[in-house]
Amino acid sequence: MDTLTHDLAYGARMLRKSPGFAAIAILTLALGIGVNTALFSIVNGVLLNPLPFPNPDQLVALHESKPNFEGGSISYPNFRDWQKDNHSFSALAISRSNAFTLTGTGEGEQLSAQFISSDFLPILGIKPVIGRIFTPGEDEIGAAANVLISEGLWKRKFAATPDVLGKTLTLDGKLYTVIGVIPASFHLRVPSFTESEIYAPIGQWGNPLLTKRGAGLGIHGLGRLKPGVSLEQAQADMAAVTRNLAAAYPDDDKGISAKLVPLKHQIVGSVQTFLLVLLGAVGFVLLIACVNVANLLLARSTGRTREFAIRTALGASRQRVVRQLLAESSLLAFAGGGLGLLLASWGTRAALSALPSTLPRAEEIGLDWRVLLFTLGISLLAGIFFGLAPALKMSHPDLHDTLKEGGRGSSGTRHRAQGVFVVVEMAMALVLLIGAGLLIRSLVRLWSLDPGFTAQNVLTFGLSLPPSMTNASPDAIRAAFREVERTLQATPGVETTSLSWGAFPLSGDDEVLFWLRGQPKPSSQNDMNWALNYVVGPGYMQSMGIRLIRGRFFGAQDNEHSQPVVVVDDAFAGKYFGNEDPIGKRINVNDGATSAEIIGVVHHVKQWGLDRDDKQSLQAQAYFPFMQLPDKAMALTPPGVSVIVRSSATAPASFTTIRHSIESANSQQVIYAPQTMDEIISLSLATQRFAMVLLASFASLALLLASVGIYGVISYLVAQRTHEIGVRMALGARRWDVLRLILGRGGKLALIGAGVGLVTAFALTRLMAGMIYGIKASDPLTFVVVPVLLVLVALAACYIPARRATRVDPMVALRYE
Repeated sequence: MDTLTHDLAYGARMLRKSPGFAAIAILTLALGIGVNTALFSIVNGVLLNPLPFPNPDQLVALHESKPNFEGGSISYPNFRDWQKDNHSFSALAISRSNAFTLTGTGEGEQLSAQFISSDFLPILGIKPVIGRIFTPGEDEIGAAANVLISEGLWKRKFAATPDVLGKTLTLDGKLYTVIGVIPASFHLRVPSFTESEIYAPIGQWGNPLLTKRGAGLGIHGLGRLKPGVSLEQAQADMAAVTRNLAAAYPDDDKGISAKLVPLKHQIVGSVQTFLLVLLGAVGFVLLIACVNVANLLLARSTGRTREFAIRTALGASRQRVVRQLLAESSLLAFAGGGLGLLLASWGTRAALSALPSTLPRAEEIGLDWRVLLFTLGISLLAGIFFGLAPALKMSHPDLHDTLKEGGRGSSGTRHRAQGVFVVVEMAMALVLLIGAGLLIRSLVRLWSLDPGFTAQNVLTFGLSLPPSMTNASPDAIRAAFREVERTLQATPGVETTSLSWGAFPLSGDDEVLFWLRGQPKPSSQNDMNWALNYVVGPGYMQSMGIRLIRGRFFGAQDNEHSQPVVVVDDAFAGKYFGNEDPIGKRINVNDGATSAEIIGVVHHVKQWGLDRDDKQSLQAQAYFPFMQLPDKAMALTPPGVSVIVRSSATAPASFTTIRHSIESANSQQVIYAPQTMDEIISLSLATQRFAMVLLASFASLALLLASVGIYGVISYLVAQRTHEIGVRMALGARRWDVLRLILGRGGKLALIGAGVGLVTAFALTRLMAGMIYGIKASDPLTFVVVPVLLVLVALAACYIPARRATRVDPMVALRYE
């Protein structure tokens, strides 16, 4: 320890004598360590940290596995039977996303909400800030109308006063009693659940289909395994439970089973691959930074050759010299690590602001003990990595040549070592550049895809009718929606408008079960055909810019008094009618209660995402007129429908103008959540865009560091060969000959690096196959353009020292020694 202390003190004195070198080395390392620490903090928060719930390994997400969906929604009656009959779970719960219109506390507003069963919060160990949570039985149909509110809503609407308990809220025209406040620290994002402002018992949902065994209704489950029960045992247990239900209720449960997924995998499984790829990519940036500093140390060692030769001559062992130099490199590494940690703190905050809203567990990202330990570890490894080669080189100097008066201390071996480092830098930079190029090309392909609709000048938002309409007759509800459409159509700047319920492109799905007219009715609804269910107004096709292939779309005449009609897309027509013309054919829906005539065929709309739609088994799409909704379904629409508005390209209607028109017609109507279709498309690509921005940033930094590295090596080479260059020019060499000599050296290193990088990239980009769309991982254009760009940048970096070499004065150079 005493020797180590002396080594560190001596190393610090040596670094103080070369402040310029130390500053450049520390800053280079800080960039490499900082970006690694920032990205590791994201990986740590999202992937490595356990879920913030008691015994998180026991938590499981539950779905119904159906013929068309492996992770489908669960029917309420099936859930109750699962809850009662299983032997593997200490508790099961369900949830379903919803929204409520709050009135009576100032201006009406739409609140995000969740319907949950009474065990949902206890399973996760959630304790209320004040009050209590739901007790067993409060989630049953017909129980008292109680609700929990979020801490944010409590502070915003009730100034965080304790007397909120017992107060009543008017939600969708119905009175609910507040019994507790859920803490703001509660975060969970799984199918059918996101943190919300209102939590209501599932039994309070007024959907008449809730008690129908065959209706999933977007409900998904959560369970806690009993201690000692494995996921495989629970899956086998639930298989037995669902088999018994299928035997008891064959019409509804034939082909139904339970799908169990570890809760953590359910939350982070979709982003795990791309985060690990990015972590590997940013590791390349650190390696390049280390190689740059190693090159700096090799160049600096030229001036210290005599020092270490004297040390060796006086009896210093090779191990002693290596230890001294590694102590110096470790000082650089830890200084770079400290500065890198500060950069990572800033970079993490910047990344959090740029993270896509779809990235799970973003609120848990930060600098914790794991991140600090990671920074310490990579700083230590970096110090050893970039310090080892110079240390080994300096540990056995040529005493005879070095101690001679006038010995230059140059070494062809050292030149070769620096050349190897440059090749490594170039190869790693090329791998990152090709990865970034693939993502950029993929995103360009995605943006240029035809989504099946025209997004420009299209605005969407939610609309709730006045609370008084909640219990109105279906005819009164239809009349109110017609008045809304007339109001919108009279708004300046609005060209076309449509109501929408059910599925919506890129942001919501709903299914309809049917069979073709003339075919026997399937034995159970799970044997029926499935299609995405769009319930829309006559102006939907014009508002969304969907192309009509044949037949016609809906008109005002397709209402509650006319014969049921349906419009299908070309995927539906191709799957169920082949080369036949589907116009005039009929399909049976609503368990056969309705027979709808096909009146038109439209172009397919990408429902599941621009990059994932063609991979989904459910492609067929069916459009039904909004006004032909059955009365029971129409009664569910007042709390919220979607509205699509296409504005004039020259004088578009703003959301403020539209809100004013709606509220002027009826001040109790609430419109909310405005989004343009361009924003919806952009949001669907947020994860890919985030990955592309990060990888492109890493690649740019790698290219900069590699360029600086080759510039430094060529500058050092020119300085070492000043005497030789002077001799060449004295003997008649032209400036072009000198320029070609130096650029040839740099170009050779760049070309070798590009060759090694191409082979490496060809192997590693296979890991990105799931992150790209429309191109291969070995895309020829990317693999040609990027290496050419890298070599050109390398030559540009070599040009400055090469040009300096052409200006060497032969007389000065000949006196150099």
